[in-house]
Amino acid sequence: MLRRMNTRNWKLTLAGACVACALGLIAWRVAWATPGSGATTTPLAGPSVLGEVDTKSETDDHEVELKIKGLSDVHVSHIRIVPGGQSGWHSHPGPSIISVKAGTLTLYDDCDDFLVPHDFPAGTALVEDAECVHRVVNEGDTDLEIVVVQIVPLGAPRRIDEPAP
Repeated sequence: MLRRMNTRNWKLTLAGACVACALGLIAWRVAWATPGSGATTTPLAGPSVLGEVDTKSETDDHEVELKIKGLSDVHVSHIRIVPGGQSGWHSHPGPSIISVKAGTLTLYDDCDDFLVPHDFPAGTALVEDAECVHRVVNEGDTDLEIVVVQIVPLGAPRRIDEPAP
């Protein structure tokens, strides 16, 4: 009987330690997250549920393929970032398609070299890959305006705050 209690107590202690470690990792991640500043997000549509997709188009000099398995949430947002403002380091659980409406978007992305800025002026677009930790900065002297279409797994958050790489 005493041996069973010791084994049971050991299992409970181990389970408690695992839960404490998991909570500690979550708290560490939140504590080291880098908040944005000077950014305003206005939802335009969504979340809208999107079913499975398997489509493509092709011409001599252009090809698009889009394949989605399972259900997704689609979000469309307008984001304004004032000069000197930034998004904070974050990631997304799905791809984001960004169209730069005004100003110049400067992207720092850890899936590339997070120290190298990539500039996208008004009239250009880009895709942020899923799970890459990145930061959008307005290093210009006018407001940056972007329209973002995000496709994420059904019920997933649009954005995950991350510590700086």
